[in-house]
Amino acid sequence: MDLSQIPLFAMLRGRLGYLSERQQLIAQNVANSDTANFRPKDLKPFSFHVQERSGASSAAAVTQPGHIPLQHGSAGGSAAFQQITAPDSETRLNGNGVVLEEQMMKMSESRMNYDAAISFYQKSLGILRMATRAPGR
Repeated sequence: MDLSQIPLFAMLRGRLGYLSERQQLIAQNVANSDTANFRPKDLKPFSFHVQERSGASSAAAVTQPGHIPLQHGSAGGSAAFQQITAPDSETRLNGNGVVLEEQMMKMSESRMNYDAAISFYQKSLGILRMATRAPGR
């Protein structure tokens, strides 16, 4: 069984890819904290998209008023997340817009989200293992 065919794992893979790329951008911002006229970059907020296969939508139908409609679009596992220039709260005289404290807060937030996604992934795998075990084991 290919885990990428399960929508939950596809979404988690996309989220982990997004967080990994975001950590790289934040590290680049910190590395360029003394570069003149450097503007810090970030990624647009992550959103889950339902992957469409061969023209047919794999989204769940909204059959009850309480269902949340899913957005259609590209797969969550896309490697191309949109970068944006995200100026911090201050700009120094040399034109550099990186504030190390804000970058460290972003890095910490990104790391916590990454750890949570990894934990959710591991727990989901544990549930699948338990479901595939023979009864009584």
